[in-house]
Amino acid sequence: MHKQTEPVIWSEKWPAPAKINLMLRIVGRRSDGYHLLQTVFQFIDLCDWLTFHPQADGRVSLLRAIPGVPEADDLTVRAANLLKSVTGCGQGVCIEVEKNLPMGGGLGGGSSDAATTLVVLNRLWGLGLSVEQLMELGLSLGADVPVFVYGHNAWAEGVGEKLQKIDVPEAWVLVVRPDCHVNTGQIFGDKNLTRDSKSITISDFTAGQHNNDCTAVVCERYPAIKQAMQALSIYAEARLTGTGACVYALFESRVIAEAALSALRGKWQVFLSMAVSQSPLYAKLEAVN
Repeated sequence: MHKQTEPVIWSEKWPAPAKINLMLRIVGRRSDGYHLLQTVFQFIDLCDWLTFHPQADGRVSLLRAIPGVPEADDLTVRAANLLKSVTGCGQGVCIEVEKNLPMGGGLGGGSSDAATTLVVLNRLWGLGLSVEQLMELGLSLGADVPVFVYGHNAWAEGVGEKLQKIDVPEAWVLVVRPDCHVNTGQIFGDKNLTRDSKSITISDFTAGQHNNDCTAVVCERYPAIKQAMQALSIYAEARLTGTGACVYALFESRVIAEAALSALRGKWQVFLSMAVSQSPLYAKLEAVN
């Protein structure tokens, strides 16, 4: 039996990690309306967990659907069906998702789930697609999917799909989830959104330019996010990830991060995590090989 289809590999739980945006600039707009960005993605070790169960009838299904999301629209199902259609693979899978990342939080949970599905099923089904091919497939599912397939912290341009590996320090990260759901389309459609930021270089970023052009508009539209940023900023610089709703701060000391966690978790959903140098997905892939 081929190593990639051994039962022990099928039974593994695979991480779909969150990301944070360490910087986000909107530097222009394409003719089709998509915004041109500069951003820096860093993975954190807060993860959804996916288990893939072989299904003999060749169908793709979910063990448990996410409430309010039709199974056919689920990004993991779409990713698996896309792999089958592109490669002609006749195998089936039942996907089990342990959902820990808040939906609509700016942490990339759905995109990460899709990327883990692409990467792991490519391995389990023995399809042999390259990372570059999987990234291209991922882009058709969403702009954030390629970076999760890429697996490295990255400087990103275009709509977020032009990626360059970047080394950023590991740190403790405290993520605060306000009780609201940000409509990303409305944020990018807001007349007050800055769309003409000057492009910067990686050295500009490492020297301290890490603003998020969406912050002002998001805080104006969502008072709960503004309140969370103000509360978190008592302990460290509070930043918005993507268009939110989650905000975060980086800490060199676990002790200080835990003090902030204790103070804030009575009012908000709060996660303590590590901002890491490698995607937990690829760390797991290396461990099982």
